[in-house]
Amino acid sequence: MSGAKPRMFRSIFISDVHLGSKAAKAEFLIDFLRHHDADTIFLVGDIVDGWRLRRSWHWPQAHNDVVQKLLRKARKGSSITYIAGNHDEFARQFQGVHFGGIVVADRAVHETADGRRMLVIHGDQFDTVVHNARWLAYFGDYAYDAAMLINRGVSRFRKVFGMPYWSFSSWAKVKVKKAVNFIGSFQEVLTEEARRSEVDGVICGHIHHAAIETVDDVQYINTGDWVESCTAVVEHFDGRFEILHWAHVMPEAMQAEPVLVPVTFDALPKKVRAAEAA
Repeated sequence: MSGAKPRMFRSIFISDVHLGSKAAKAEFLIDFLRHHDADTIFLVGDIVDGWRLRRSWHWPQAHNDVVQKLLRKARKGSSITYIAGNHDEFARQFQGVHFGGIVVADRAVHETADGRRMLVIHGDQFDTVVHNARWLAYFGDYAYDAAMLINRGVSRFRKVFGMPYWSFSSWAKVKVKKAVNFIGSFQEVLTEEARRSEVDGVICGHIHHAAIETVDDVQYINTGDWVESCTAVVEHFDGRFEILHWAHVMPEAMQAEPVLVPVTFDALPKKVRAAEAA
């Protein structure tokens, strides 16, 4: 794909990049943005990790490069909306403000090419732990850091032996019963919010679990993340949604081009099995 024109889509949805944390896969995201473009881009929350930046400052050049790459796309004509999440909740005070062509919002409604209306929201607003037991959310954040340390160790081991990127924490999430139950509950709450908002579906992030499913009459789409699974959701020009996985070992280690594994809506298994397929 070196030197090739970017693949064009009608829309791209990215969430949970967590710039400012050591776990962020900024280089992977830069690579993805280099090879993909769209008329409309939604940043669906937790793009910057304000929680971790408050604890200790971590902002390498690659994180700055992600920001510059997005600003460059905005300058070239892409419509970019930054939906605030819980880790970048500071952005909610700037709703409606434009920064270098990127507009900040708490939620948005996106109309697809085939005329459907999709609520775009991070999803933390419907996480009772985040809102009712904030200390527990912070504790969970520390536990998540520990899981990311294990992830980095596993990734280094696999890189040494020429194996592709694989997320231990993502694998563990779909194996632990309570996590699976939480994911199912999250889907139900978000699809109910879509019904209340009188739209055809919801596109969210927050739980780092990419999926495209239909719950009764509502389409539920989760963009995943760029910490564990390195996924984005794209809308084709016919209105069809697709999950793209950009999880690969960097070319210097693999001496190979990135591997793109598409998962289409029609091919996805039901419920949590979709995450295992991812």
